[in-house]
Amino acid sequence: MNVSLEKRQTELYSQWQPATWQDYEHLRDKLGSDATIQRVQLFFFNNQILLENMGWESLLHSEVRELLSAILVMWLMQHPEIKSKILGSCLMERLGKQAAAPDIAIYLGEDLPQYRKGESRRINLDRERVPNLVIEVADTTLDSDLDQKKHLYAELGIPEYWVIDSQSNQVFIFILQNQRYFKAENSQLITGFTATLLSETIDQMKAGSNISAALWFNEQLSLSLEES
Repeated sequence: MNVSLEKRQTELYSQWQPATWQDYEHLRDKLGSDATIQRVQLFFFNNQILLENMGWESLLHSEVRELLSAILVMWLMQHPEIKSKILGSCLMERLGKQAAAPDIAIYLGEDLPQYRKGESRRINLDRERVPNLVIEVADTTLDSDLDQKKHLYAELGIPEYWVIDSQSNQVFIFILQNQRYFKAENSQLITGFTATLLSETIDQMKAGSNISAALWFNEQLSLSLEES
């Protein structure tokens, strides 16, 4: 496989393609050294490679992603007793096996990954633990998010995986059990977050903005916790 960054070939890498880990490393390093390439997320799993977001992010994808980040940050700020870290689109690797750059990754508890000067920009999953939760916001990538990426994150051992379909407002929450994801209505990690409430929040966003929707979500979450 001869990996190239020419614009006429970018469509090729927007779909999963057979590749070796060496192909992945070559493309990863090329992307890292080319200052003209922006907003790229790279994945490697089961001897296949995927390049996403070649070009500018859509308005809908961006707004939903920032909405999710905002409500998660508000929840984490209300639970200062939980050590936490939220990351966006960071490339994480298990050497020779898997690589992923989820839209959002959440770490909860101890042993949070720390940047060390002079080290790679990537998260080394042979040394650092995996996130507790990863989230993919789907605009045109729903099939991959519910198929290859779901298997990828399960194999990495990530306890919880959310897929947010920004087009239809559907929210999928998956809980890892016996190395497989099972669909659930409620998050087991983020108290009060349900698929239904998240879907309704995206409805609110489309009627207003992600900021007004985040405030609405926070009000609804407070009410539901008071009732319970």
